[in-house]
Amino acid sequence: MAELKGIEYLRRKLESKRIGVLKRYKYYEMKNIAFDFGISSPPSLKTWNSIIGWNAKAVDALADRLIFREFSDDNLGLNEIFQMNNPDVLFDSSILGALISSCNFIYISADEDGYPRLQAIDGANATGIIDPFTGLLLEGYAVLERDSENDSPIVEAYFEPGATTFYYRYEDEAEVITNKAPYPLLVPIINRPDAVRPFGHSRISRACMSLTGSALRTIKRSEISAEFFAYPQRYVTGLDQDAEQMNNWKAAMSSFMAFTVNEDGTDNVKLGQFAQQSMEPHLAQLRMFASLFAGETGLTLDDMGFPTDNPSSAEAIKAAHENLRLSARKAQRTFGSGFLNAGYLAACVRDNFAFRRDVLYLTKPEWQPVFEPDSAMLSSIGDGIIKINQAIPGYFDKENTVTLTGIDSGE
Repeated sequence: MAELKGIEYLRRKLESKRIGVLKRYKYYEMKNIAFDFGISSPPSLKTWNSIIGWNAKAVDALADRLIFREFSDDNLGLNEIFQMNNPDVLFDSSILGALISSCNFIYISADEDGYPRLQAIDGANATGIIDPFTGLLLEGYAVLERDSENDSPIVEAYFEPGATTFYYRYEDEAEVITNKAPYPLLVPIINRPDAVRPFGHSRISRACMSLTGSALRTIKRSEISAEFFAYPQRYVTGLDQDAEQMNNWKAAMSSFMAFTVNEDGTDNVKLGQFAQQSMEPHLAQLRMFASLFAGETGLTLDDMGFPTDNPSSAEAIKAAHENLRLSARKAQRTFGSGFLNAGYLAACVRDNFAFRRDVLYLTKPEWQPVFEPDSAMLSSIGDGIIKINQAIPGYFDKENTVTLTGIDSGE
C-alpha cells in the first residue's frame, strides 16, 4: 500500500479543482456571463447578458438516455442495497454530476443498524487519490457541509482504508469511525477517464464553453439590431452649423440623425431614411454556432432549436444521433464500473467483512437501451430473434431480450 498523502494535500487539491467544476455548473445552470467585446454594444447595455441552454441540453440529452436497470449475476446482493437507497435519485444524480464535472462521488456510511447508506457528492466537494488498477480510491476527502454565507467547510471527512475521520469546525476533536472495507468509502463515478486524466473529462468541454460565448454575443447583437430593424434610422441634412450636436453613441443608436449645412452654404434641408437592417446575418451566424456545438456534442440541429421541415422516424432519429449513441455506450461502461465498485464496498459495510474485489468478476451492470424501440423496431427485433434462434437454438432468451428491447415480462 502506497504512503497516504494526508488531508492537507487533498484540501489543496480540491480547492485547485473546485474552480473549474463550479465554472461548468454555471454553464449548465445558464448563469455564465459572456465576454463583451465592447464594439457593437452601447455602454448602457454592456452588462446585459443573454441566456442560452445549449450546455444543459448537451448534458441532459445524454444523461436522460442512461438508465441503469440492475446487476446481473448478483452474488453479493448489490441490487438490494441500491434499492434500499432511493436508486432513482442516486443513479441520476451521480450520472448528471459526472457528466458536468467529469467525476462524481458516492459516499458510503452505515445507519444505526449497520446497513449501508449511499449519498452522491459532486466533484466540487470531493476528491482523492485513485488506484489505476481498480478505479477505487487509495484515500479520499469530502466536504459534507458548507457555510451558506462564505462557502467554507463546516463538516469534512477524510477517507482511508478501514476508517473514516470526520472533522467539525466547532469541535476540537475529530471523530473516527472504523469499518472492514479494504478501500476508502468514497467511490468515484467517472466520465471518460484516460491515462492522463484518470478523473475523466466533462461533457461541457472548452469548445462548448467557447461556442456558447460566441452564440450569446450573437444573440446580444441581434437584439440591438432588432431595434433598428423595427424602427429604421432617419436623417436630416442642411441644418445650421449652430444646431445641437449628438455624441457618437447617441448618433449611432438614435432613430434620427442630423447633418449640418454643407460647405458652400446652401440652406437646403432634406429628410431621408436609411435602408432597413436585415436580421438574416445574425440568424445565419447563430445557426453556424449551433452546427458547431451540435458536432461537438453529438446532437443535431433539431436538438439545438433549428427544426427540420419533415418529422423523423425513430430509426432516422437513431441514425442522426449515432455519435450520441456511442458516447452513451462509453458512459455506460465507465459508470457501470463505478456503481459496481460502490456496491462492492457497501456490501463490505453491510456484512462487516472485507470481501476480495475479484468476488464480483461475474457481476455485470445492465442498462436500458439508449434508444427506446418503437413498434416498427420491435417487429424487426422479433423477426431477427426468431431467425437467429432457428439457426442457433436458445441463443436469445428472456434475459438478453430484455437487454435488447428494454421491456421486462414482469415475471
